[in-house]
Amino acid sequence: MSSSEHPSWSWQLPTPITSDPLPEVPLPLPLRAVLVRRGVLDSSTATTILEPPKPPDPCDHFPDLAKAIVRLQGACQTAESVAICGDYDADGMTSTALLMVTLKCLGAQPIAAIPNRKSEGYGLNRDMVIRLHEQGIRLIVTVDNGVTAQEALQQAENLSMEVILTDHHTLPDSPLKVLSLLHPSVTPQDSPYRCLAGVGLAYLLASSLAEAMDCKEAVGPARDLFCIGTVADMAPLTGANRAFLREGLNNLHRTRCKGLRALQRLAGIEERPLKAEDIGFQLAPRINAVGRLGDPQLVVKLLTVDNEDEAMTLARQCDQLNRQRKDLCNAIEAEAIALVEAEGATPPPFLMLAQNHWHHGVIGIVAARLMERYFRPTALLAGEGDGRLRASVRAPSGFAVNDALKACAVHLDRFGGHSAAGGFTIRAEKVGALHEALNELASHWHATVGGGVSISPETLLKLHEINLDLWNGLQQLEPFGIGHPAPLFWARNCLVVDEHRMRGGHLQLILAQGDCQRRAIAWRWISEAQIPERIDLAFRINMNHWQGEDRLQMEVVALRAYCPEINLHRKDKTYRCLIDKEGEMVLVNPKGEVLKAILSSNGKLKCTDSRAKHPYIHNLIEEGLIGLGLRP
Repeated sequence: MSSSEHPSWSWQLPTPITSDPLPEVPLPLPLRAVLVRRGVLDSSTATTILEPPKPPDPCDHFPDLAKAIVRLQGACQTAESVAICGDYDADGMTSTALLMVTLKCLGAQPIAAIPNRKSEGYGLNRDMVIRLHEQGIRLIVTVDNGVTAQEALQQAENLSMEVILTDHHTLPDSPLKVLSLLHPSVTPQDSPYRCLAGVGLAYLLASSLAEAMDCKEAVGPARDLFCIGTVADMAPLTGANRAFLREGLNNLHRTRCKGLRALQRLAGIEERPLKAEDIGFQLAPRINAVGRLGDPQLVVKLLTVDNEDEAMTLARQCDQLNRQRKDLCNAIEAEAIALVEAEGATPPPFLMLAQNHWHHGVIGIVAARLMERYFRPTALLAGEGDGRLRASVRAPSGFAVNDALKACAVHLDRFGGHSAAGGFTIRAEKVGALHEALNELASHWHATVGGGVSISPETLLKLHEINLDLWNGLQQLEPFGIGHPAPLFWARNCLVVDEHRMRGGHLQLILAQGDCQRRAIAWRWISEAQIPERIDLAFRINMNHWQGEDRLQMEVVALRAYCPEINLHRKDKTYRCLIDKEGEMVLVNPKGEVLKAILSSNGKLKCTDSRAKHPYIHNLIEEGLIGLGLRP
């Protein structure tokens, strides 16, 4: 079920803007309004979004970077074997491939060392260190992992092995025993590098090393792999990430990486410059599926192979695993929904479901779907053997998964994560007690949010404003992602001319305002409820590429029945707003007293009632104008 179908949306309309926002910025008015509401209050700040500055010398921001470069230079000059220890997600696999290609080109002998998701779990481990030492490895470079591998790092020190640790997960309180640490949190507080994911750190290490050895061509497709890993890991698209992505995305469809070219051909996106969403919805799932269901070495080989035919063969294997991943997710989701509905109409505050046969690699995806469907923190547990289960947890905004698991640590064998997602292992006999504790925490959280989902569109659009001029402005604001999302628009009083249920559970609408019609689509719409004849909707705008034709479409995030009258709530008071036959806005207070106002042609508020000068009343009027669709 998509977020657009949630039964209890709470609409939070944007704050009033009474003057022309950022008039000197070359963007359409609705997009300038979005920037202002996001805190961009001057043209110079807007320029850094439209044209990100080149990031500073990374050696000035990472204290240990120079030390890492010196050690790797020695490894390249002596053809030393170097182990690249990555993770089995897209960030870790692209990071591994990136350093493999660069180090090999510079003369070292890199080997990929990625743990098996099922048998070894996450990150560098003690047994891996011992195996690498037996193979003659004396230098390990971790990518996208390592900060929690205390036992493995101690083992490396015991064996006189050196470790260059690059990771972006939370640093422990105690110092790490490594040769060099590259981590975003060691940079200055205002550093543009604080947003980097694992692949971003690997990219900086590779490019800095290639520059130090005066062999910039050794970086090869590193920028391309940076783009894939950064978007796939949902790293914030700000700072250095934004600067690197702006350049990288424009050239990604012309990549020299034969494996990426093969994936793009399979996805049908090789003919045009790519956007972040092409990575997120087309390329990243094919890469991540391998780490979930297969051997991560397949992806590393795909991203480092130099033969086009072999690259296509490997890409097809990734594609097949992705198809299997989709089938598994759909099957587990259907089973999970049946389990929830068998328990009654109202799920518990914290949704927890367990089946021994569920696959560890995909339960996180299904947990996210159930979280969206039921608007509840959700944990799915799969059997691990030896009387234990392994779980993936997902939660709506505001419920901190890491804090909840920490509060329930007494029940858990292991746990970790961040505010939105996490995981844990637990003995089967403790599941009941854990669920009881998590239900209590979730109950308190539900009481604060009222069980509803907040939807916060950023500016109003009339349907005729959805045009190529607006689309071109959106392209200037690309790439969109975490920290810089695509604008969320809203439209008021749209007539539903036609609705069509599509294969795959999607809903297509044809909407009209006056003579203007636009196409809208709501993904994964499973509600059987009839769509009202007139609606307000929150949506994003995208370009649909289909059978050689490009056309703009609205992608529905939420909708509600249109009502000509709106209510403004202020603590225990409710104010009614409507438009009368003369086109004036009417504000009615709880006592039934009426105040009228109107907008002039230049957008200035006109009101002869002296009460409108009071800041409280003036703000109510402005918010009423927005709610009624009279202001952007």
